[in-house]
Amino acid sequence: MAKIGIVGSGSWGIALAVLLYNNGHHVSVWSALPEEITEMKTTGRHHTLPDLVLPDGMMFTESLEEVMKDKDVLVTAVPSVYVRSTAQKMKPYCRERQIIVNVAKGIEESTLKTLSEILEEELPMADVAVLSGPSHAEEVSKGLPTTCVAGAHSKKTAEYVQSVFMSEVFRVYTSPDMQGIELGGSLKNVIALAAGIADGLGYGDNTKAALITRGIAEIARLGTAMGGKFQTFCGLSGIGDLIVTCASMHSRNRRAGILIGKGYTMEEAMKEVKMVVEGVYSAKAALKLSEKYEIDMPIVEQVNAILFDDKPASEAVKGLMLRDKTIESSDLPW
Repeated sequence: MAKIGIVGSGSWGIALAVLLYNNGHHVSVWSALPEEITEMKTTGRHHTLPDLVLPDGMMFTESLEEVMKDKDVLVTAVPSVYVRSTAQKMKPYCRERQIIVNVAKGIEESTLKTLSEILEEELPMADVAVLSGPSHAEEVSKGLPTTCVAGAHSKKTAEYVQSVFMSEVFRVYTSPDMQGIELGGSLKNVIALAAGIADGLGYGDNTKAALITRGIAEIARLGTAMGGKFQTFCGLSGIGDLIVTCASMHSRNRRAGILIGKGYTMEEAMKEVKMVVEGVYSAKAALKLSEKYEIDMPIVEQVNAILFDDKPASEAVKGLMLRDKTIESSDLPW
């Protein structure tokens, strides 16, 4: 049995907290919002997962020191925009070689760093790992079969994380490619916005399939240019996460995209979804990265134009369809 602290009490953090508790671990949950702690302590429920009954043995706290003290594993599950500020608050309580598993997805717009890079910058004493894959909190909380991949700098850490999370309903693979895992998990949110926009415009399965296929091509082009491995983008945290995020109504990015396709502004869509839409924050970073590495990413470009330049969604689709003619795979000889 491991002692585990969950830093962040959104739907994903809570779903993993219950999974880990059911795996036999001692689990404590921290939230920056006192009202969330009160809600969970008094009702045994979390408002984003209303059908989930929280186990009586789980602990809830507003103290970072308490959730971090003497823990074998810390799981960071705060939205990407709060990862750096939260890590700075964690620093006084972080011990040497503390295992920290980041499960959030995103890229910091101002620095273009992945979330594990931010954690390593702010908490250099820690042993940072990542966990990602096609894993909606709503389904994990119900115990539906799910698979993810754990990435770490060392095989030993990756296998330890694997053993902690693994269960009969949650299968975990290991990988040394932390960069690829995080880029796949972050960039797919931008493509999922595009898929949702297409749904909101009334387009069909052909359009969705095209966006998923050409979307993973964009992600893989950029990801490999940044040091990620092509195999990773063909795996759970690449095409796997992209498929589920583009196709499921559990996806807040897809739901926000649907609203934008129907004519909502980006701000109106985010307000309606009532949850953090990571793709909106990752879109600008993805565009900046494509420019930095000189990678062609037309879907990312059009999503940015819709979100931030008030380009009509229907015009963005035409822009994609009427691009210059090209070959699908330039590596294939005639």
